[in-house]
Amino acid sequence: MDITAQELNRATLGRQLLLGREVMAAGEAVRRVVALQAQHAASPYVALWNRLAGFAPAELDAAFARREVVKATLMRITLHAVHADDYQVFREAMQQTLYASRLGYRFAAAGLTPADGEALVPELLDFADRPRTAAEVQDWLEERVGAEKRAGAWWGLKAYAPLLHVPTGGPWSFGPRSSFVAARTGPVPGGREAMAEALRHLVLRYPAGFGPASVADIAQFAMVRRAPVRRALLALGDTVEQLRGPDGTLLYDVPGAARPPADTPAPPRLMAMWDSVLLAHADRSRVIPPAYRRLVIRVNGDVLPTLLVDGRVAGVWRAVEGGVEATAFHDLPSAAWDGLATEAASLSALLAGRDTEVYRRYHHWWPKLPDGRVRLLKG
Repeated sequence: MDITAQELNRATLGRQLLLGREVMAAGEAVRRVVALQAQHAASPYVALWNRLAGFAPAELDAAFARREVVKATLMRITLHAVHADDYQVFREAMQQTLYASRLGYRFAAAGLTPADGEALVPELLDFADRPRTAAEVQDWLEERVGAEKRAGAWWGLKAYAPLLHVPTGGPWSFGPRSSFVAARTGPVPGGREAMAEALRHLVLRYPAGFGPASVADIAQFAMVRRAPVRRALLALGDTVEQLRGPDGTLLYDVPGAARPPADTPAPPRLMAMWDSVLLAHADRSRVIPPAYRRLVIRVNGDVLPTLLVDGRVAGVWRAVEGGVEATAFHDLPSAAWDGLATEAASLSALLAGRDTEVYRRYHHWWPKLPDGRVRLLKG
């Protein structure tokens, strides 16, 4: 079966709850979309506002507080919010990647070996049986590895060890000073077969949340090598079905998953910084037109908050005094501007009780953007 680029776009938007806001609890929504990128504390909130009808930020606050939704270093070795039921298996799938990336480099430069890291993890988890600040953990590490090695040790272990970020207050549950607690999710299986089984689980969950996907897409999402992804897909057998993408690429999908028609309307949205839908595919043209990719994904990895019009990135937005400033990269029809204005009013209401100029520290990118069609959409 073949699938067009437009059908791929709509399949992804539908599974990411972006074809229409749904009535759903915050925790269940996080499970449905697989993972929300959470480098910026506000982004999971803005992401769920885009996806849920009547979203109340306090609901996500509560989900974080009771650890129904957890924040940790996972896919692409960056912070994600995931459902607690998914955390352990996702982390097990990422084990080799985390090991290779975080028990080397600065960790090795500090004079520490992977064996040192493995030996420290059980003790660290015992120490973090209650919330600990980064300073407390570094002091603890200094007692064990010395002052000259503590920074390198913490750089590796804060991502490699199974640690959750603890809500510390502030407008978006997590403040600038992180606090950590051990992820006590039960016995963690070991060995290659356990990691392979976990990867199979992640490989199956990925298309359920992001639409038909190539081997490269899945490897990009998780930052896992392509060979293990291919082995996982082979092992899944009839659990996945195969399609041909618009360029002939072999794609995999969950049998029976919804694939809306190409002409399904896609309402305008004001997407969060680093929204997963922008980053989850190796071929990001599924949502980001190639001409705009470097405009919204900056050279240092910052991913600007974007306008989504007819299912694709059409510009960027920022919260300013008086509302939302929208910059379109091309002419938009009046109906699109009207829809964005409605979204801006809703977003301004969400931000009013939290942070009216969210993402303001990233405003330095705006002078570097080309001239666009700029409008202040008042809240």
